[in-house]
Amino acid sequence: MALDLERVRGIAERVAATYGLNVLEVEFRGGGKSRMLRIFLDRLDGKVTHEDCAHVSREVSTILDVEDAIPGTYTLEVSSPGLDRKLYSAADYERFAGRLVKIKTLDPVNGSQYFEGRLQGLQEGRAVIDITDRGQGKKPRTAGVGEDGGHVRIDLANVEHANLVPEL
Repeated sequence: MALDLERVRGIAERVAATYGLNVLEVEFRGGGKSRMLRIFLDRLDGKVTHEDCAHVSREVSTILDVEDAIPGTYTLEVSSPGLDRKLYSAADYERFAGRLVKIKTLDPVNGSQYFEGRLQGLQEGRAVIDITDRGQGKKPRTAGVGEDGGHVRIDLANVEHANLVPEL
């Protein structure tokens, strides 16, 4: 029996919803005895507690075992996305406007595939990043700067991965 990740995601989403949580991502990694199922949870206010993760973990684990949704042995990890959380959707680029981000693109934009700067938000399906503002103590970056003075626009379809940069 093959793993149906969408079925697992559906189970996780139903359980998470009962606690007012959203499932950001479900991933299954590894092989043999070191297989890991990871579920990342979020809440609109961003405050996911250890208790939230424990409740969801316990209930999802029980359902997965009863329904035999994952053949064989695996480790289940349920967590919040953390301070360096990934940006998953267009809504994330709006939600986290004003925060520092790191983005890697699939194809070069203005000669670069790596960008770090202050997220300005989303315009016409593109993430807008001020790469001259890289946070405290970091030098402005000029590689990849376009014609509009330090702002880069990246099509979301061209984003390989994007993460927040923690500012402590």
